[in-house]
Amino acid sequence: MTEFRPQRFQVLPLVVKNLIIINSILLLLDTVMEKYGINLSNYLGLHYWSSQFFAPWQLVTHLFMHGNLSHLFFNMFALWMFGSIIENIWGPKRFLIFYFVCGLGAAICHLTVLGFEFGAIEKAFALYQQNATVDQFGKFIAQHVNNPVSTRFNLLYDEWAKDPSSSYFRNQSALLIQQYLHGGTNELLKIDFEGLINQATVGASGAVFGVLFAFGYLFPNTELYIYFLFPLKAKYFVALYVIIELFSGFQNSAGDNVAHFAHLGGMLFAFILLRYWQRTNRKSFF
Repeated sequence: MTEFRPQRFQVLPLVVKNLIIINSILLLLDTVMEKYGINLSNYLGLHYWSSQFFAPWQLVTHLFMHGNLSHLFFNMFALWMFGSIIENIWGPKRFLIFYFVCGLGAAICHLTVLGFEFGAIEKAFALYQQNATVDQFGKFIAQHVNNPVSTRFNLLYDEWAKDPSSSYFRNQSALLIQQYLHGGTNELLKIDFEGLINQATVGASGAVFGVLFAFGYLFPNTELYIYFLFPLKAKYFVALYVIIELFSGFQNSAGDNVAHFAHLGGMLFAFILLRYWQRTNRKSFF
């Protein structure tokens, strides 16, 4: 391959710099608007396509939204650390295309996985309604309801267990599950449900994981220092991350709100695009 070397290495190149600025501004704006009762994530965060809050532009805008300062810091630090090197080699145009392709790919993979997960829950709910008993309610809680909401479900379960034949608790259980999935206010338990299907996904992690994969692909033998102490080649570092994300994604631990398959989707689309460029544009690929 013909190697391209920039005339001057930029510590903070154009695209990386502007991505960090835009992401930082939006976190600040989100924090300020929240004080006025406006949830910016409902407009710019990525929602599942059957959610009432879904909009097509969210496939892009969710990449600029973050849940908190630490979420923003770690994403932007990784973007600067690995992205700056790649942008200096490729130039701003190619790097920007790569970044957004990885981000869009991550969103598509995430929504696809959500489709399977929500489909399974909706099917379980339909089956439950056909045979709504206190025992079946307990099984539904154990299999499909995550903390901390499960505590409220268990309160209803405990009350129903005292009178298993009660049609009142049977109806309340179906209403509670409906509100848990699609949102609503439950007067009995005095709780407002945002709705599982209405929850937003935010963060540049999918695109950043694509950038991380590109670094490992282009510089496989470069040594990275884990916690600044332990040397590990980039290719093994990336492979380790893939294994961790796969394990975490399939484990689906209660309370884990990380979009692991979005991270894997970013890496997958990074690999596809890198291979495509390598085959079709060899002279300027690297």
